[in-house]
Amino acid sequence: MTTNTKLNTFRLSEVALAVALALSAGTAAAAEPPAHVEEIIIEGQRHTSGGHLQSINDSDVRKLSAATSDTASLLSQLAGVSVNQTGAVSSLPMIRGLSDDRLRIKVDGMDMIAACPNHMNPPLSYMAPSDVGQMTVFAGITPVSVGGDSIGGTVISESRAPEFSDVATFEGEAGGFSRSNNSATGMNVRLSRTSENLFTSYSGSYSQGDNYTAAKNFKTVVQTGRPGHTLPLDEVASTAYETQNHNLRVAYKTGADTFDVQLGYQNMPSQLYPNQRMDLLDNQQTRVNLNWQRETGWGQIQSRFYQEQVEHGMDFGPDRQFWYGSKAVGGAACSPMAFHGDPAGTCASGMPMFSDSKNSGLSLTAEIDLPARGMVRVGAEIQQFRLEDYWTASGGAMGPGTFENINNGQRDRTAVFAEHELNLADDWLVMYGARVERVVRDADDVHGYSTAMNAMGMQAMEANAFNQANRKNTDTNVDLTLLTRYELSSQIDLELGVAQKVRSANLYETYPWSSWTMAASMNNLVGDGNGYVGNLALNPEKAHTLSGSLNWRSADTRHELSVNPYITRVDDYIDAVAMNATWRPGQYNVLKYQNQQAELKGVDLTLASQLANNASGDWKLAGNLSFIDARNTDTGAGLYNIVPMQGRLALSQELGGWDNSLEWVFAGKKDDLSSVRNELPTDSYSLLNLRLSHSWESVRLDLGVENLLDEFYFLPAGGTYVAQGMTMSINGIPFGIGVPGMGRSIYAGVNYSF
Repeated sequence: MTTNTKLNTFRLSEVALAVALALSAGTAAAAEPPAHVEEIIIEGQRHTSGGHLQSINDSDVRKLSAATSDTASLLSQLAGVSVNQTGAVSSLPMIRGLSDDRLRIKVDGMDMIAACPNHMNPPLSYMAPSDVGQMTVFAGITPVSVGGDSIGGTVISESRAPEFSDVATFEGEAGGFSRSNNSATGMNVRLSRTSENLFTSYSGSYSQGDNYTAAKNFKTVVQTGRPGHTLPLDEVASTAYETQNHNLRVAYKTGADTFDVQLGYQNMPSQLYPNQRMDLLDNQQTRVNLNWQRETGWGQIQSRFYQEQVEHGMDFGPDRQFWYGSKAVGGAACSPMAFHGDPAGTCASGMPMFSDSKNSGLSLTAEIDLPARGMVRVGAEIQQFRLEDYWTASGGAMGPGTFENINNGQRDRTAVFAEHELNLADDWLVMYGARVERVVRDADDVHGYSTAMNAMGMQAMEANAFNQANRKNTDTNVDLTLLTRYELSSQIDLELGVAQKVRSANLYETYPWSSWTMAASMNNLVGDGNGYVGNLALNPEKAHTLSGSLNWRSADTRHELSVNPYITRVDDYIDAVAMNATWRPGQYNVLKYQNQQAELKGVDLTLASQLANNASGDWKLAGNLSFIDARNTDTGAGLYNIVPMQGRLALSQELGGWDNSLEWVFAGKKDDLSSVRNELPTDSYSLLNLRLSHSWESVRLDLGVENLLDEFYFLPAGGTYVAQGMTMSINGIPFGIGVPGMGRSIYAGVNYSF
């Protein structure tokens, strides 16, 4: 590995700007089309009708995009779905107690992989809310055609599909927002030009915000470890962010064929993390996404190739101590002056960490319509992932060389699947399928900052042991699903499904090798403040799920209710155990990934009701409620970040151009905890959110208040607060503080279409 050479990338911002200007130059030719113009929308992936499917469409997104810059948070509107809060735009969705890499998350057909020892750049962080056209969630039994190498559900996020029209048209929209609590601001623009055969578009967005404040004081320390820099007791340190995204798309339609090319670029100068010991201080992603689709007399065939490259950098942000150690002569505290006059090298200036990755994928799928009222889906996929994770020297114990956390990490997947969806009768659907995946993981030799046998933290000894071990793992995983849906009457339908789903460990669960507390604490995927060491012997997780659904609707379809119970048992669930005998309660510890057994069971309830439609407007009530019990059956302890009960209820009114709602969000007490992680309990809470919007012919105005009553609460899935001070020292900061939620925040947004 070359420690200072990052993967080659291309820059799209200048290209995107030039194309945007070229598009705008064509506005004069984009006259109002005649009434007879036919507009054709080309769908991307046709989703199977199997499984417990929920979706968020463009209209839903527009209602919330002024209130959040975090695309994953949009999913919290759905039953059984919550988010694990991390950075401001990088929350991790959780479906029925399973999150992160246990879910399959596709962004415009691409399977993206987080390339960071803290998973600071998850897939949905690369799509701004303003770019979302539709988000689809499969919970419960996930069809093999949409879910592989995962044991939870599937999230499919898609931008707005290309459109074609008989007469050339030009469209655009521009918008912006402001939020009071963290002084967040942002803007977005979208330009598109359509013709009979050609569609071109550019979209761009920018967003930034400062640290947010809680509803009251929650800590006792104002110091940050930076001389002269203190924070108020109600300010949640390390929650500021800045990000921009650019997307360029060209689609060409000829006969039955559609060719679609997307180029994307993200530049994220900073995203600070209150539940991690480091901050993201640079993340640049470039991606190419090529898709070909053909409609045939027997169905559809589709092929996709994509490549994604990420350059990711971390260090201590402004709310954390930057200088560590003391000057050898006189014992003076380290500072820029002490560092330059420190011949013994005992001062360390920060801790730079880098992750460079390359992710390539190729897929071919076909949907075949059968004469006997059915459909067959078949497909093959290949994905190759490469990762370099290295930490350059900064002085003191962090030197003299580069620490190789993962050297030439490789995770390659090949898969084939077949799925049959059969309508046995007009009221009876059966779907079954199988998927076979081969997952190969490997990594090259490593070394620590120092190769001396007396180097701190037994770096040399543990690196040698790792290098002599067999590091290549090959798994053959088989997924099986069977689902049946029966319409008992025009008002009631029933669904029952069983599935076996398998996931192989990711690179960060497998290859981090050092138990040195400083190094281990930089590897943490869950935000609990502990340090983690990988395990070369991890078996794939194998989940067996039984899921049902009872759906009722009134005769006039004004009222709907859905009840969805489930149980999932996971063999070889990847949990954590104490790394050594130094584990203690009431502090942060070093843990190791280990296969154990787990069980998750619960029920999701969804309701929707039209209360009235009269002169005062169209009044509706909608909500959901989820209960879950999830535990490690080997130890009897709870699984991490599980909220036993949560839900939301919204009263909405539509009248003329108005679309208003009052939303109640609530969560129960969390006290069934992961004991090995020393997980913190949280109390129950409830919040009110007020949302008002009005749409004119070309303008939409959004106003709202999040946490209307300014309630104080700790985020039940927010992890532990390690946001300020001496965060490199595993127990150099206070233990036992959760991450509080944001206090009252007023927001406003405007969007103009032309």
